[in-house]
Amino acid sequence: MYLEISNPMDYHVALYIRLSKEDENEGPSQSVTNQKSLLNEFIQQHRLSVYDTYIDDSWSGTSFDRPDFQRMIGDIEAKKVNMVITKDLSRLGRDYIMTGHYMERYFPEKRVRYISLLDGIDTGVESTANDITPFRAIMNDMYAKDISKKIKSVKRDKQRKGQFIGRKPMYGYKMHPTEKNKIVIDEEMAPIVRRIFAMTLDGMSCRKIAATLNEEGVPTPATYCGWNMGRKGPYAGLWSSERISEMLQNETYLGNMKRIWAIWFKNKQSRSATSPRSV
Repeated sequence: MYLEISNPMDYHVALYIRLSKEDENEGPSQSVTNQKSLLNEFIQQHRLSVYDTYIDDSWSGTSFDRPDFQRMIGDIEAKKVNMVITKDLSRLGRDYIMTGHYMERYFPEKRVRYISLLDGIDTGVESTANDITPFRAIMNDMYAKDISKKIKSVKRDKQRKGQFIGRKPMYGYKMHPTEKNKIVIDEEMAPIVRRIFAMTLDGMSCRKIAATLNEEGVPTPATYCGWNMGRKGPYAGLWSSERISEMLQNETYLGNMKRIWAIWFKNKQSRSATSPRSV
């Protein structure tokens, strides 16, 4: 890094840090701590004054609707920041159109100097690194799209094999203690699921089943997972006929994980054929 700041006292710096979930798999060099250390080292070397540090952890670079990025933009609009520094251009964003918009239009219009340390980009000076910035932005965009396709492919392959890829198992199941993408019966909640199916076979309606469970104080799926903590309202923590109906139609309770994926994929293809938008 051979960037020079001839008038450091003129700047109020925003240090911007971003880490996406995909970047976590690339090693510690992409970590938030590493980015922060690199940026702070540059700040100390050049005696710059930091207004604030903005961190978007686990946010994709393909979208600019990130909480701290938008907070930084707000501070730029309020004229509190006139220099933005990132580790590299991909931290700013991976959508080359929007990245170009901020670098070529927004920052210059707001008189904000942008510096990307590892790329050698500095909009405050003339350099060959600045000239090839559009190409870097395009490559970052292509990388993001390639990663997205690979992730979708891996997920579909797991679904075909009947593996579980959801964030939380459905009521009555839990994640396998050692095997990834595998769910096992939750013996604590399984009796409730079996009872719901048994009451249905006895001819009880979904509304009557929900009322019975509520009368007995049986925890709902959301309550069991802790999702109702702090939630208020007359129906918070209560079973509903809709919830019972969803459970009765969920073929996971029959062990049909592969069939569920097949139905989902077929429906998705059908929607794609009838919709002008790509899914």
